[in-house]
Amino acid sequence: MTALREYERLEASGLWRRVPEDQRREVIVSIGEATLTITDMADRPLTHWSLAAVDRQNPGTLPAIYHPDGDPDETLELAESEDAMIDAIERVRSAIARSRPRPGRLRVASVSASIGAVLLLLLLWLPGALLRHTTQVVPAIKRQEIGQTLLTRIERVAGQACQTPESAPALRRLARRTGAGRLVVLRTGVPGTLHLPGNIILLNRDLIEGYEDPAVTAGFILAEQVRAAENDPLADLLHFGGPLAAFRLLTTGEITRGTLDGYAEHVLIAPRPKLKEATLLEAFARAKLSSSPYAYALDTTGEATLGLIEGDPMAGKETDPVLPDRDWVLLQGICGG
Repeated sequence: MTALREYERLEASGLWRRVPEDQRREVIVSIGEATLTITDMADRPLTHWSLAAVDRQNPGTLPAIYHPDGDPDETLELAESEDAMIDAIERVRSAIARSRPRPGRLRVASVSASIGAVLLLLLLWLPGALLRHTTQVVPAIKRQEIGQTLLTRIERVAGQACQTPESAPALRRLARRTGAGRLVVLRTGVPGTLHLPGNIILLNRDLIEGYEDPAVTAGFILAEQVRAAENDPLADLLHFGGPLAAFRLLTTGEITRGTLDGYAEHVLIAPRPKLKEATLLEAFARAKLSSSPYAYALDTTGEATLGLIEGDPMAGKETDPVLPDRDWVLLQGICGG
C-alpha cells in the first residue's frame, strides 16, 4: 500500500546519487506508506527515505530534484514524464507540512489572546475602578457644590423649594434630630424623599403636611439616609454619566451641564432601591427613634411592615419628641398652605 489511497503501488524511474562526486545512477523509485524506496535496475534496495523527511531542492521547476531533509548531497532526480510520482510526493509533503505545528502562528495566536484578555479586563474592570476611585477622592465641599447645582436644576422642574423665615429654624432642628445634613422641601416633583450629593435630602411637602406626628417625617428622612449610605448619590450620578464623566470630574473637578441636566430629569423618576428591615431597625436604634410611626405610614394596616412594628427598638421606652409642637406647626406651614 502507498501513502495515497488511490494507489496500490506507484513506481517511477529516476536518477540518484549518494554524494555529489558519484555518477548519477538510473534507479526505480517506489512510494510506500511511510517511505520512499530507491532500488537499482536489478531491484536491489539502495536506500530508504522517510516521506516525512523528503525535501525538494527546486520547487516548481522540472526535472524535480529531491533529497533527504538535512542531507542535500544525496539527490533523486525525477523527469517531467514522471508526473504521477512527482504529484504523489508533493501531495504527501503538503499533507505532512499542514500537520506540523507552526510556532509562529501559535505565538501570534497566543499573543493575540493575551492582548484580548487584557483589553477585556480593562473594559470590564477599569470603568468600575475609575468610578470607585473618583467617589472616594471627591472632597465634601465638592459634593455639596454638585448637590446644590443638581438642586437648582431639579427646581426648574419641580418648582422653587419651600421656605419661610419662621419655619427655617424648625427645619434645621429636624435635620439635627435625624442626623441629616440639609433638608429641602419641594411642592412637587419628588415622590417622597431623594438624596443628592453633599448630604442634601429632598422632601415632598406631603411628608410634612400630611402627618400629625413629626416622627413619621423623621422616619422617612432616616430611611433616605440609609438608602444613601448603601447607594452613594455621587456614584449614582457618575454611573449615569459614564466613565467619561468620572474621568472629567477626577481630572478637572467639573461635570458637564448636559450630564447634570440629564441626571436631574432621570433621578426624579428612577425607581428607589428597597431597604432591608434589619438595616432600617439598626438606623432607628442608633437615632433613638421609634420605627412604628414610619411603618404605619407605609402601610396603615401594618401587615406589610410588621417587622418594623414588632422590631421597634424604642417600643415601651420613653423617647423625647422629635420636635416641639410649636416647631412642628411652623414647619407644616413651610409651603404657605
